[in-house]
Amino acid sequence: MNTGYKVRKFGIFAALPLAIFSVVLVLPFAQGFFLTFTNWNGFKYTEFSGVANYTKSFKDPAFWTTLSFTLKFVVVSLVAVNVVAFGLALLVTAKLRSSTILRTFFFVPNLIGGVVLGVIWQFIFNTALISISQRYSLPFFSDSWLNETTTAFWALIIVTVWQSSGYMMIIYITGLISIEQDVLEAARVDGASAFRTLMTIKIPLMAQAFTISLFLTLRNGFMAYDVNVALTGGGPYRTTELISMHIFQDAFAFGNFGTGQSKAVIMFLMVATAALVQVSISKRMEVQR
Repeated sequence: MNTGYKVRKFGIFAALPLAIFSVVLVLPFAQGFFLTFTNWNGFKYTEFSGVANYTKSFKDPAFWTTLSFTLKFVVVSLVAVNVVAFGLALLVTAKLRSSTILRTFFFVPNLIGGVVLGVIWQFIFNTALISISQRYSLPFFSDSWLNETTTAFWALIIVTVWQSSGYMMIIYITGLISIEQDVLEAARVDGASAFRTLMTIKIPLMAQAFTISLFLTLRNGFMAYDVNVALTGGGPYRTTELISMHIFQDAFAFGNFGTGQSKAVIMFLMVATAALVQVSISKRMEVQR
């Protein structure tokens, strides 16, 4: 009787969140997946088209170009964001008087919306850096970085690192302060250097923090959209268009709703697969350590 009461109580408690989750996420995803097999025009469909939308998506050269650029962006941003974030975490957890101020300073960019962030950095690359270059004869910034594909890519990386590092820093700070001080004290007594302590004690004991941060960075890299739109707009000539922006453009700018939806499903499968592989590898490393 007591067990049945607990089950009913849990069911009542979980009913509302499950209903909201189903309405907001599960049903729209199921409907979107169904529409990829139709000739959907954004308002209605008249017939089933089978896998025609997926075939068109895979035959679209722009899709593969965008996907290649996105994978490059994800890999570079994954490494850069986490390296910078971990370095910042080490800095602010050191015994400095200004550590609290530094934490706030490094975290603030994460609070700025992606569109606003893109507009700010667009002004920096198009105006501020060029003015500084002309004043101090710095040829490296003589032209806007957003006018060429290579430099525009690195502009995207810089803005992404500047925005995301503060948030990932908080995760690494949590991992660092969770390490027992007795272990660190024992390492100091044994004469271990700061670098050796970092490599053999701190990093292995905070493997879970790396798992979470890598997963979030991986997901954010594939789903990046607002900064891409506001900073480069996909230019020059759609060469810096990330996959999220490509799907939006294909569906809403060119009216290819069927292929746009199918590309969205393909992206979902890619992100889910990459995330599962990354988490699986990271969890295995946690067990080994």
